[in-house]
Amino acid sequence: MALYPKPLEELIDSLKKLPTIGQRGAERLTFHLLNSQQEENKTLGEAILNLKGRIKSCSICNNITENEPCAICSDEKRDRKLICVVEEFCDVTTLEKTDYNGLYHVLGGKISPLEGIGPDTLKIKELVERLKMDEPREVIIATNTDTEGETTALYLSKLLKSLNVPHSRIAHGLPLGSSIGNTDQFTLTQAMEGRRKLG
Repeated sequence: MALYPKPLEELIDSLKKLPTIGQRGAERLTFHLLNSQQEENKTLGEAILNLKGRIKSCSICNNITENEPCAICSDEKRDRKLICVVEEFCDVTTLEKTDYNGLYHVLGGKISPLEGIGPDTLKIKELVERLKMDEPREVIIATNTDTEGETTALYLSKLLKSLNVPHSRIAHGLPLGSSIGNTDQFTLTQAMEGRRKLG
């Protein structure tokens, strides 16, 4: 016998497919929606439908956009000779909170042989075509520091070197306010390698 009426079970099962949402969280969200005004639920439903209907990938950088090209690629005030390569579009949002004022290229993931994701699966070919046209003075590789992110960075570095494209890797190291004694060896190694001269 089902614990909940079928419409509730269906919504709970759908919500559980979202990242970080388990059974209890899906139940709480379902009950919240059940107690919400019909107009609020309608607005939410329309927003979810519009997500796929109106959002697309920018033909230049592969970032998400409603307009073509995206707002970043069409902004003439940005440094057009600087391209930052990231894994996902959410990384663009994070980097936009810094002083970075160049352009981006979103790979759409990272190399992960165990998951069947190789270089051909990502937007690397598009990056190469773009580099030939734009001839940037620097490409910044800003993939994550996990194994797959480092593998992707190494692959890109070798590729860019073969194309004679100047490139760099974002520095990794100690978070602000952290203690050296409580930091893992990998992070400390990255901090030492990414050190900069002060005097």
